[in-house]
Amino acid sequence: MIVPKLNAVLETALYVDDLERSVAFYQTIFEFDMLSSSERLCALNVSDRQVLLLCLKGASTVAKVTSGGIIPPHDGDGELHLAFSIAASELEQWENWLVEKDIEIESKVKWTRGGTSIYFRDPDKHLLELVTPGLWTIY
Repeated sequence: MIVPKLNAVLETALYVDDLERSVAFYQTIFEFDMLSSSERLCALNVSDRQVLLLCLKGASTVAKVTSGGIIPPHDGDGELHLAFSIAASELEQWENWLVEKDIEIESKVKWTRGGTSIYFRDPDKHLLELVTPGLWTIY
């Protein structure tokens, strides 16, 4: 049997302690538009191609019954990692933007293939990365 084809990662979820605080952070730093919001999660539009789900920790540990079916329980904890791709020509602008927003750049790495990453944290200590082409052979 041939493995069916995937198109992309559509949703990525981060679990947060304070949903309102986290939504404000991601909308301030990245200007993500809100796709939907509830007391347990918020869906943010990432470049009209992906969705970042910010889920309140502990709020999705019970199956959610919807009119279309059941969403199984899920949750997460810890300092998770998420990387966003950026153009190499915008790296310096991103660094300046983060400084302007009082976001500490924790590290900067120049990769052997030519890409550069800058690392910083969100309010829940998740490690965020902005990376230019060259990190992976596919990017």
